[in-house]
Amino acid sequence: MAIPYASLPHRAILSLTGSDTIALLERLVTNNTEDWQLGETRYGALLTPQGKVIADYLAVRTEDGILLDVDKEALPDLAKRLKMFRLRADVQIEPREDLSVIAGLEPTSELGAISDTVLTYTDPRFTEGRTRALVTTAPSDAQAVSDYHADRIAHGVPEQGSDFGAAEVFPADINMDHYGGVDLKKGCFVGQEVVSRMHRRGKVRKRTLSLRSGALEVLSGPLRGAHEIGQITSSVEGQALTRVRIDRLKQAMDKGEALSVDETPVTITKPDWLEAEMTALVGNG
Repeated sequence: MAIPYASLPHRAILSLTGSDTIALLERLVTNNTEDWQLGETRYGALLTPQGKVIADYLAVRTEDGILLDVDKEALPDLAKRLKMFRLRADVQIEPREDLSVIAGLEPTSELGAISDTVLTYTDPRFTEGRTRALVTTAPSDAQAVSDYHADRIAHGVPEQGSDFGAAEVFPADINMDHYGGVDLKKGCFVGQEVVSRMHRRGKVRKRTLSLRSGALEVLSGPLRGAHEIGQITSSVEGQALTRVRIDRLKQAMDKGEALSVDETPVTITKPDWLEAEMTALVGNG
């Protein structure tokens, strides 16, 4: 049976090698860098000092260092900023233009069987599992990238370039903490004080959630109850991601308000953690 996967031309690879690579990332990025096993993937980001996401990524530990799977448009700025922080550390930072990214569309995709595969790794943002691979030649039989976007939207996974741009969102806005992408127990990382304060004070106000409509249409514009609650960030037929104000969402839910996008009725998918967060936020004023 054919392996369902899609090529991701909007993604690119940044390579970090050298003896000081892990030490550099430890003091800069949001994810934990300790006990990082070969082949293990970790989700994380580099933030501004104000705590907003410059670029998020999937980081894979290799024998030579770290490979970052990152939005293609964000890669040059990410590389530039990492080089600025590098100072005299032994870290070489270079794009790997010889590698392309493909993504499995089912939990058990055996991408290693595809020709010209260099490395396979797991995307930890999918609870039921998704595999990615780096290939030296883009396969000709891959499915359309729209199939990948449909898969991630259905599973509530936001992505840079589609759902947010550089320095637009805080990690919590795109659920990074729930995907294991933010280690609040680390000694330090750029923007940590702001991110830690938001969590400590229970002031996470925005989240990204998935929604569905009964109509097979691409949704765009604001999500509304009686008033505006959030904004659609990406959509395929009949489903979308929306970044919402969770206090406003709770108020609408408590009042039994019907939700809609451009007069199309929609239903929000509520993760297990959402109700507790909405209650805590409203309770804290």
